[in-house]
Amino acid sequence: MRLIIVTGLSGSGKTIVLHSLEDEGYYCIDNMPVFLLKNFAEQMQTNPDPTYRLTAVGIDARSDPKYFADLPALIKQLKQSGIDCQIISLQTRDEVLIKRFSETRRKHPLTNQNTTLAEAIKLERKLLEPLMLASDLRIDTTQTNLHQLRKTIRSRVANKSETGLSLQIESFGFKHGVPRDADFVFDVRCLPNPHWQQHLRPLTGEDSAVANFLEEQENVDDMFMDIHRFVERWIPCFQADGRSYLTVAIGCTGGQHRSVYMVERLQRYFTSQGVNSLHTHRELGHTV
Repeated sequence: MRLIIVTGLSGSGKTIVLHSLEDEGYYCIDNMPVFLLKNFAEQMQTNPDPTYRLTAVGIDARSDPKYFADLPALIKQLKQSGIDCQIISLQTRDEVLIKRFSETRRKHPLTNQNTTLAEAIKLERKLLEPLMLASDLRIDTTQTNLHQLRKTIRSRVANKSETGLSLQIESFGFKHGVPRDADFVFDVRCLPNPHWQQHLRPLTGEDSAVANFLEEQENVDDMFMDIHRFVERWIPCFQADGRSYLTVAIGCTGGQHRSVYMVERLQRYFTSQGVNSLHTHRELGHTV
């Protein structure tokens, strides 16, 4: 039995996540009051109806905030009772949230005559902090569109086996900002840059010509070996700690060549080792 709690800032994509899980066969409830969660979970365990075997609930700042501090302990209790309970939290930069609300003309649930949108977002972050810190999977949707978010949920959550750790390896460009949802960040900007080769500049690290160029360069193999050994060394520790998700980000300058190549190579390696892994190229805009 699996219970997924979806939380995060208003406007960050919680509804999209719940709809995506519903499409994958989950029974979904949006805006569940926190004080009902324990009783609901107990009913899930005793109800023979298979409808509730996979369930997702949305919890946000509309709930009474006095219950938020007790949620991490409650979730630990639910896990001990045999429920595969996980928290997915969504976060987005303030300026992007403000733009989204202005474009959709939606009203933030915490705004009123005395509270501006910026103040409401700041308050919401503070209210949700206990849940965000206890999250199993954090997703930053600042640079993610709804199609990419749906694909991430399908690949990392809906299709994840009930045992084992899901490893996501993500390429990115430092000039566009470091992913805030990464557990580990590696910098490969010290490697030779295919961007300075005119015939390689329009290509990406997914292309064989770029891969061939990099594999001829000194230190590329050393970087690959060091990263995969480090991650491989620590995966069992994360699993022993009960972690279900691990995100590793590999960055170069623009997120087009070196980081993409390294992520492709790392994902192939970990897949060959039986690790449940997928890769994302943030600046190329797709997940595999």
